[in-house]
Amino acid sequence: MLWYPVKLERDTNETILVSFRDFPEAHTFGDDEQEALARAADLLEDVLADHIESRRDIPAPGKGRKGDRLITVPALTEAKVGLYREMRRSGMRKSDMARRLGWHMRQVDRLLDLRHASRLDQMEAAFAALNKRIVIGIEDAA
Repeated sequence: MLWYPVKLERDTNETILVSFRDFPEAHTFGDDEQEALARAADLLEDVLADHIESRRDIPAPGKGRKGDRLITVPALTEAKVGLYREMRRSGMRKSDMARRLGWHMRQVDRLLDLRHASRLDQMEAAFAALNKRIVIGIEDAA
């Protein structure tokens, strides 16, 4: 799972500020810890989507520090981020992926769109085009 550490600190107006060390541009807040963490999860998805849309590298989660909380992303988001990273690492462009799969560009665009509910078989096909596979694990909830 992608677990990004966040720092929570109380602001002068009694809200809780949230910051991501891995994404210095990302900050949010909440009236209490629960709201702050929920907003942080939403913000993390938005930041990841922005990195993909603007074709920037997505940093691996850094080590948390004492007192940090961890924010994770849904499994489909993690798969899409992994696909994006593998495409960048291999130098494969979206047009290359579309040709390999015999798909239209729009289909590949949707695979990298974090707001689109892509099907698992489509994600598997895209990873296979990179000579990769998806591995799923089940763990007890915290």
